[in-house]
Amino acid sequence: METMEKLKIELKKIEEFLKSELSSLRIGRATPALVENVVVDYYGAKTPLKQLASISAPEPRMLVIEPWDKNAVQPIEKAILTSELGLSPVVDKNLIRVAIPQLTEERRGSLVKIVGAKLEEAKIKARGGRDEAMKEINDAFAAKKMAEDEKFKTKEKIQRIMDESNKHLENMAAVKEKEIKET
Repeated sequence: METMEKLKIELKKIEEFLKSELSSLRIGRATPALVENVVVDYYGAKTPLKQLASISAPEPRMLVIEPWDKNAVQPIEKAILTSELGLSPVVDKNLIRVAIPQLTEERRGSLVKIVGAKLEEAKIKARGGRDEAMKEINDAFAAKKMAEDEKFKTKEKIQRIMDESNKHLENMAAVKEKEIKET
């Protein structure tokens, strides 16, 4: 049934969203994913950092950002400073170096809360997809395109898909929380 396929595609997008959101959280190790989606005001356009520069992690606690346009150095520095990442970039000619400090217990706690908020946001989006699928099933039943027993079986299948998706989202968040607590 196309309703379930649409739901599966939607849930896959939500999982990718959560994965992206969690990878941008600073956990004490340098990774390009940490800053690649920082939005830079570049000549009046809001542009993700990954489109303006190469980002590398030559050391476990150091990111090096090399803009392709040397005029982008200052806007990139400003974007990193004003982001909620709490990082302090250092400009070195045409490079930007970002040292990743050790996490404090307080910061770990706030990161765990952020992970929980991101998880809840993903679950809310997933519930919206489920509600949409349930509405389509109810509409099909009301239009006599589906028998009542088929309606209930389909709704049960959708709920199983949702339960599986929620379990996967919770596992992703649990792995990230464990990673935060162990660094």
